[in-house]
Amino acid sequence: MQNLEATPDVVEEESTMEKSNPKLGTSTAAVSGGGSFSASFKAFSKFGDTKSDGKYITLSQSDKWMKQAKVFDKKITTTDTGIHFKKQKSMKLNMEQYKAFLDDMAKTKKADLNEIMNKMANCGAPGLSSTVGPNSGKASSTIERLTDVSKYTGAHKHRFDESGKGRGIAGRKD
Repeated sequence: MQNLEATPDVVEEESTMEKSNPKLGTSTAAVSGGGSFSASFKAFSKFGDTKSDGKYITLSQSDKWMKQAKVFDKKITTTDTGIHFKKQKSMKLNMEQYKAFLDDMAKTKKADLNEIMNKMANCGAPGLSSTVGPNSGKASSTIERLTDVSKYTGAHKHRFDESGKGRGIAGRKD
């Protein structure tokens, strides 16, 4: 009887992803600390690309992942990732090539590879970043001021009643 939950190919692929990488000196399971680096890799490699199967990641997807994981700082920038990504001589990298890319970049920039991989494994699912900029409070107060109908003057003043509700066509007639 066939196991419907996982095919042998999938089980083999998962087991090879979780094994120790002697070049990196650590295992993906140990690095993750709760999140899985391989699961994050697959999710971000599909992010923004409907045709992707989750096995290869592009530079822009990598940069989005690193930005969300807050890997970028004064030491590591998008320029650095571009330079090191191009050293791999491919437009898309598989998991092993991507780990080699991270290893090369970490050595060159004298950053801790385990810390980078931990951040990337635990940054959550791909999506819009929830970071709040320094001007977000100012933008919301500006929008409030501009949309406050009690401060409207001239012809626009007559388009709303005292409660601020629009009058529709009746408010546009003289």
